[in-house]
Amino acid sequence: MVNILIKPDWQLKEAEATPESHYLNRKTFLKSMGLGLASALVLGCDKKTSQPSKKARHPSKLYDAKFAPSKFPAKRNRSFDKVPGRDITSEVLSTSYNNYYEFTQVKEEVWSLAANFVTNPWKIKVSGLSHKPREYDLEDLVRRFPLEERVYRFRCVEAWAMVVPWVGIPLSQIISFLKPLSKARYVRFVGWYRPEQAKGQKEISSYTWPYYEALRMDEAMNPLTMFTVGMYGHPLTKQNGAPVRLIVPWKYGYKSMKGITEIEFLEKKPGTFWNDAVPSEYGFYSNVNPRVPHPRWSQASERVLGFGREERIATLPYNGYGKYVAKLYNGREV
Repeated sequence: MVNILIKPDWQLKEAEATPESHYLNRKTFLKSMGLGLASALVLGCDKKTSQPSKKARHPSKLYDAKFAPSKFPAKRNRSFDKVPGRDITSEVLSTSYNNYYEFTQVKEEVWSLAANFVTNPWKIKVSGLSHKPREYDLEDLVRRFPLEERVYRFRCVEAWAMVVPWVGIPLSQIISFLKPLSKARYVRFVGWYRPEQAKGQKEISSYTWPYYEALRMDEAMNPLTMFTVGMYGHPLTKQNGAPVRLIVPWKYGYKSMKGITEIEFLEKKPGTFWNDAVPSEYGFYSNVNPRVPHPRWSQASERVLGFGREERIATLPYNGYGKYVAKLYNGREV
């Protein structure tokens, strides 16, 4: 395995991270980052009013509006129409605070660096133990299924959290359509490799691009797992994984991989990006578990972004979705 030469940005001590209240207070945040007026212009704000410029690209608008336009907005699934005790995270916040190392390790810069990423047309290769192995046009594939909206908790391994209305298709429907062979026990997902469009892939050469992830078949077929193509009533933004990503809400966010280009059905357990890179810190399963700390920080509590306060709240086992997924595990999976 290639040694990791560049440490992930979450290896900073919490005391060194920008406080959430500074991020939510835009002027203070820019000042604390040492970016000043230049950053205000990059973010597209009017110099006099500090409001978004009409001409500026907005982080929540960086999506291909032509992608399956008749599908949006999608009807909300009433079983997942809210998260008790939490408001939906501001769309501006959820589209401007992102982990996407293909572009950069700086969360606040992902959206601007992803602005020119090409998401249409988009192909997905289906391979391995499937009765329908071939390359599919994503838009043609999506047209076969009704979309639905679900409001899910989203929990990062870095111990911050959001609440997002995702739009997509239960992954079980996609898998059923692709007809895996009976001996397929795992589903592997592969991302994209375009260093000419993504400076992170070019500059962080020690990582094994493209990104790859995997689920056990029963995890992939669980009703919660989503083949996700939208958010907030429109297609996915580029910085949030456009045009298609996974959402696996009971696992840490890096399991919900972005920019899927290949789906492979396998009999034996495959490797995953972070588990292969740092197996002592990131497991294959990566279920949210407050009782299992990361080697360098506790997972017992989390910051819910957008609450405008610094106190932390308790992390829920399986991110609050235990009644749907606890039966899949014996309690020892990490």
